[in-house]
Amino acid sequence: MPIRRPSTLRIVLRPSLVGLHLFAVAALVFCIVMGLWQLGVYDSRQASERADRQQVPRVALDEALDPDSAFTSTANHRPVVIEGTYGPSDAQVWVSGRELDGRDGYWLVAPVLTGATGDDGRPLAIVVVRGFSDTPDDPPPTPAGRVELRGVLEPGEARSTAAAPSQDGVLDAVRLPLLANELPYDLYSGFAIVTAPEPAEGTDLETVPPPLPDASWTTGLTNLAYTLQWWVFGAFAVFMWWRMTRDAVSRTHAAWDAEDDETHATDDAVTVDART
Repeated sequence: MPIRRPSTLRIVLRPSLVGLHLFAVAALVFCIVMGLWQLGVYDSRQASERADRQQVPRVALDEALDPDSAFTSTANHRPVVIEGTYGPSDAQVWVSGRELDGRDGYWLVAPVLTGATGDDGRPLAIVVVRGFSDTPDDPPPTPAGRVELRGVLEPGEARSTAAAPSQDGVLDAVRLPLLANELPYDLYSGFAIVTAPEPAEGTDLETVPPPLPDASWTTGLTNLAYTLQWWVFGAFAVFMWWRMTRDAVSRTHAAWDAEDDETHATDDAVTVDART
């Protein structure tokens, strides 16, 4: 009765190949862990740069943003002090599509007059985000008298294709060109998210946390490259394990086939001799 050809699984599980399998698993795990470690270092360096950018000195509004100039990258996320007086309460608008602590809601934005005059002769003002609300109900009145606000500058948004605020006074973005046409003020090229003082008691407004500043994509780039390098090493280790295992299986099958052919040739010769 002919001996069955050994299966691929039986060859792979031979003791002579177990060491290769264990080495491949260890190499793969090591490369994955090292890649994840380098990725963690990359994330840490990105977070550190964002933190450093948050700790830039707070300056007066005019020192961070020229009233007659376009919004600049150096002004983005810049902490500032804004001194002036709020515009009338009916100059406020709600901005939809906002989120706070997992809740959908609205920003209440209002103009703050700085006391200066723009190039066109209109009072100079900056739009500020007073706070967040779950619903766009009647907005609380703007504070009376001179105020000193602490905030973070942000560039104007451009999400909507609408030409004007809806009848209920709700926008879907802080669109400064639109607001400049609707308000009797010369507006700055950016707006500010007020971080202090807190919204007045008796209102439904909540303080809006400003977005984290962006970190340069080049920060920690070396660590990101090391991450990819370790994972490429891991993929290469898997490839080499597959290649060596396949070669071992092929050699075993080839040796078996050669031995089987030789056995059949010997059996045929014996049969011929017996007949003779």
